[in-house]
Amino acid sequence: MIHPLFLSILVSTVLGFGLAIPSYTCIVMGNLDIIRKKGKLSPTDVIFLAKGIVNLLLQCVLSIKGMIFVFSLEIFTISQLSVLMETSIYFLIYYNFWLTFWLSAHYCTTITNLSYGFFIWIKRIVSNFLSHLLFLTALGVFMVSALDFWALNAGSLIQSSVNSTNVSVISLVFSYYVAVNALGVILPFCLSLLCLVLTSSFLLRHVWRVKNNDSGSTRPNLQAHVTALRTIFFLLLIFTFFCGYQVIYFFPSPSLSVVFGNLQLFSPSVEAAVIFQASNKLRRTIVRRFWTRSWRNTET
Repeated sequence: MIHPLFLSILVSTVLGFGLAIPSYTCIVMGNLDIIRKKGKLSPTDVIFLAKGIVNLLLQCVLSIKGMIFVFSLEIFTISQLSVLMETSIYFLIYYNFWLTFWLSAHYCTTITNLSYGFFIWIKRIVSNFLSHLLFLTALGVFMVSALDFWALNAGSLIQSSVNSTNVSVISLVFSYYVAVNALGVILPFCLSLLCLVLTSSFLLRHVWRVKNNDSGSTRPNLQAHVTALRTIFFLLLIFTFFCGYQVIYFFPSPSLSVVFGNLQLFSPSVEAAVIFQASNKLRRTIVRRFWTRSWRNTET
């Protein structure tokens, strides 16, 4: 009989895979269909396409890890394989977090129209050099993940050997681990949170000015701006669950580890729902694509 811990991981793995793979396949195919018809994507669609590819790969790696954990736990005793899998997961997660920041920065600079030189520069590079920017970000995250690979590999070697210098090496590994998480998690989280605060405060001031305007002008439609704020908020909420999982890493708790581990398996599926609610264009493209296909099947 399967242990309840393994059963919960197995159920989360299967459900997460079953929900995420079709969702991100639709996201990727929908954006490719937009490229085929219009020739180019907007900055938000480019980031959603990148998120779709990254989360598709992430869900596959997480599902493989979950299956190995349930059915072949002894494979994790192979330190190199385990470290390589963990590093791949963290690379995809870190890159996804930086994609969240660039999406937040795009929303912030587009909605707020701040006149500061830094925000004008961010708006210009996001609008004109987004593909180059995402490539350079991936390259930087890869270098950070390589550092993470070294730290995890050194930690596994320490656990399998006894050496008088282990204390100094462990402190060095810990400092590298903190540096990697600072660059891969804390920095994009703080920047995304700053964008959320700036965008929210700008919209609140704008609504207050419109509400107290005596000119009788028609109030603008802020639905797109509210959708952007909601998108950033939900993505940061997913961010927070991962940060909680990292805290559990330093303060082990079996029950909390299971809870946050299962939430991590579902995080790509939740993010797919956030992307769908954020893009009306993507929803229309996917509905039109499947509606046309089902209509053709009915005709034949």
